[in-house]
Amino acid sequence: MENLVTVVVVDDHPFFRDGVARGLTHSGRIRVVGEAGDGPSGLEAIRTHSPDVAVVDYQMPGMTGIDVVKSVTRDGLSTKVLLLSAVTDGPIVFAALQEGAAGYLAKDADRDAIVGAVTRVAKGETVVPPELAGALVGQIRANAEPNGPTLSERERQVIAGFARGLSIPQVAAELFIGAATVKTHTQRLYEKLGVSDRAAAVAEAMRRGIVD
Repeated sequence: MENLVTVVVVDDHPFFRDGVARGLTHSGRIRVVGEAGDGPSGLEAIRTHSPDVAVVDYQMPGMTGIDVVKSVTRDGLSTKVLLLSAVTDGPIVFAALQEGAAGYLAKDADRDAIVGAVTRVAKGETVVPPELAGALVGQIRANAEPNGPTLSERERQVIAGFARGLSIPQVAAELFIGAATVKTHTQRLYEKLGVSDRAAAVAEAMRRGIVD
């Protein structure tokens, strides 16, 4: 017998949450191991149950679905997060995938679509709204790498310099570019790595295997 996909469902609307959980369970392919009504509780359920997939509402008060994705990614948890949202605008979907979401689906999708998305995400596939798939897939592949957003060659050189303890002027001198240019690359590094200082950038780059 095929192993069931384990899932945690997180949504602040009890009726919708219960409906999703029931639909997934009735599929016979999925086992719901936990439910939560807000982001912090959902994250705790993910940590407790280590499900294959977490189906998470994109818009929740306080800790949003994106916040849950960021926490799962930051903590290196194995659970893949499928976001459900009433909003399926291209830039929002792409931003969610960049943050680490494994999939993004409209909340008005039918049960079969949600079940299919969960099983596909569990297998390592990326799921996006069908009407956006063509436009997004190329962009995702161009911008994503296994351990996070792609760094340019110059950005890699800059972070490697920081990892060796060099200052911005020293990196600039080593690369034969201006200090202002290094500062620009540094700011882009911060944005891509989700940090706010050089020490954190080096630590995150090491965690992702970008630098040794």
